[in-house]
Parts: sequence; structure tokens; C-alpha cells
Amino acid sequence: MEIKAVKFRTGGFYTQPFVFGGEEGVEKFDPKVRYRGSLQNYLIDTGDEVILVDTGLPAGTPEEVPEENSTLYTGKDICSYMEAFAALGYKPEQVTKILLTHKHGDHSGELRSFPNAKIYVNEEELTADELQGIDNVVPVSFTDGAYYNFPESQKIQDGIYLIKAKGHTNGNSLVIVENDDLFYMFEADITYVDEALYENKLSVVFDDLSAARESLDRVREFVRNHPTVYMGTHTPQGYENLEAKRVMDLDNPVPTIWPKVDFSKKEVTGKYVCSICGYVYDPEEHDGVAFEDLPDDWKCPRCKQPKEKFNKA
Repeated sequence: MEIKAVKFRTGGFYTQPFVFGGEEGVEKFDPKVRYRGSLQNYLIDTGDEVILVDTGLPAGTPEEVPEENSTLYTGKDICSYMEAFAALGYKPEQVTKILLTHKHGDHSGELRSFPNAKIYVNEEELTADELQGIDNVVPVSFTDGAYYNFPESQKIQDGIYLIKAKGHTNGNSLVIVENDDLFYMFEADITYVDEALYENKLSVVFDDLSAARESLDRVREFVRNHPTVYMGTHTPQGYENLEAKRVMDLDNPVPTIWPKVDFSKKEVTGKYVCSICGYVYDPEEHDGVAFEDLPDDWKCPRCKQPKEKFNKA
């Protein structure tokens, strides 16, 4: 079995209030502290099947332009998701299964590009806009009982499990793969950066705070008791852990590498991009209303996040 990262954005950042402030409040943390950000999803080649864990941003999603006060920034394009997928040496028709951790566009953006794949997703996500009109969706109701300390799981095949992990979204899941005496945990957005796992902090993005806390507690308990390679979507720590086969040790954090951020002036389009789900606000599609003129309480129509989660495009 081979596990590979599909890398499509780099050089981003997440501020400490964003990644730590879900329970205690953003005011408790320093907005000048930034952690490295990126975007990648993952591919599992079992030898018999090619399985994807999530499918990136949709093609054409514009890059963001970060500013000094940006809460988060997903980074610069390395290439599109599909280009990154192809660079690993695969063709879309080879993919047999997609394990979707949740609905947000940076995880579901290219679902339609894999015609032969069955898309396994928590049945609670089925009403999401991102999944409408897709015929090859397999609703998962987690009928295979407990997986260690996680109460609800679905066995996809030997050694590959989809685990219910509600909180970030109401249908959020994680994936665990058993290989070579290690547990590879594809954790989606239970944390955005590994520092949040070490410090036991929740981000500010959740549908259900108490469920998010329970999921994080279960992840930390599992990591303490099993040799786990912890792989996130939004930090280069995810693919660094994978490439080093680094087992997460909660008592001995990997030293933080601080990001280098370019805030130089760049040409902007008038569009804004939601850094959580990738939704693009284009004034031309909203009667010419500029993003700056939207009410302060306006929220992303897709993921319901506030204006502060948007960056210029």
C-alpha cells in the first residue's frame, strides 16, 4: 500500500485566534502569531484500488491576496488539484473510491472529475450544495460499530475505515488506514494545524461545538494509545508527517516552523474568496454590490462563515 499527498497550494497561514479560539474566544489569543498553511488531500494506492481522501478545490478557484489583518490565507497555487493528481501518475478513471470527509469545497471540489469512483460520505452531508447532481454517492450510516474508542465506523475494506467525527460540520468524518503497524489518520479539519492538537484547542469553525470537542478528545485519546501518523489538509505538517512516517507524540511537540508571509501589494479583481469553503463572491453576480458594501453581519452563503473569513482575490 502507498499513501501519497496531492499538493495544490502552499505558503499559506492560519492565525492563532483562528486555530485556537473556538472555545475560549478569539480575544484570548495573539493575531500576530501565524502558523504555516497549505492545501493538500491524499491518495491511497492499495495495489488493487486507487482511493482518494477528498478532492481539492474546484478548477478556476482564484488565489487569495492576504493582508496584515487576514485571519487566514490558504496559500498560492502550486497547480490545480487535478494537475497535482495527474502529477502522481494516475488517471481519473483509475479512481475506484472517494472517501469524503465533509462537504466544504476544498475537500469536495473535484468530485465530478472521477466518473468511475463511488463517493462514500456521511449521510448527514447529503443535502449539501456541493453534492447535488452527483449520481455516484454512497451514503454512509456507520453500521460497523465501534473502531477502538470511536463509537461509529464504516469499514471500507480491510485496513481502511471511515469514522464518524461530527463537529466541524454535522456530517464530518475522518479516515484511518492501517499499514505496516501504523495508523494513518486523515483528520480533515478536526484541527487546522498540528499545534492545535498538541495544545488541545478547537478552531473557530464548527457546526456543533460540543460535538467538535468530543471528536477532538477522541482523536487525542486514540493518538495517545496507538502509533498514529496524523495528516491534516491545511498545514504542510500533514504531508511532512506522512513523508517521515512521523508518529504523533502529544507530550513532545514537533518544533513550530514559522511561516514567511508576503504582504506586498498585488493586483486584485474585486472578487473575494471564502478561505473556509472556497466560495467566490463576484460583484457582477450580485447586482454590482461590492463585497465591502455588504452588511457587517453578512455570511458566506455556502458555509455560513462571516466576512472576516474572506480574502481579496
